[in-house]
Amino acid sequence: MKNWWIVVLGVIFGLLGAGIIYLASQPPRGNPIALLPPPTPIPFQVHISGAVINPGVHALPPGSRVQDAIEAAGGFTPQADSSGLNLAALLEDGTRVLVPSQIPTATPAPTREPNAQSPQNQNPTSIPAATSSTPLININTASQPELETLSGIGPATALKIIAFRQENGYFSSIEEIQKVSGIGPATFEKIKAFITVDEQP
Repeated sequence: MKNWWIVVLGVIFGLLGAGIIYLASQPPRGNPIALLPPPTPIPFQVHISGAVINPGVHALPPGSRVQDAIEAAGGFTPQADSSGLNLAALLEDGTRVLVPSQIPTATPAPTREPNAQSPQNQNPTSIPAATSSTPLININTASQPELETLSGIGPATALKIIAFRQENGYFSSIEEIQKVSGIGPATFEKIKAFITVDEQP
């Protein structure tokens, strides 16, 4: 009897082992994953203007820099001023790169020698320009508006001059106007060439 059970157990274990081996040898179930090739980088558009040979819109690959954009536009023109450009700067789609031109230097005007004379100054007998004469203001008869035309004489000072005439009589000399309050030596120096006391009424 023991031999019979041993035979049965051996058959059972054999079948189990065969089943495990069979399952292990089967390929995995499910759909296989197909690996796609990496996408091709799409170039972007950059507008290059200014002092380049071929300004306009140029297509550049991602990761391009300003130097690449300049080369795509044919390079700088002789008038280009690249001192203010960062040629290593990265570009993006829609970027505009403006290359400035050099500012022309103005030619200095010819200077005249100190001893040089113009044709007008070469004639030693040239006639000086005529000066216009201004009528003198009589401080004994002038009205307030006339007195206000004098340098340093405002409405208040003009009224003081008129009040001084009424209280003390007419001025006998132009220097007496300094007796009026508010008219000192500095103001008198400004107006003495424009006032008179002649022709008293």
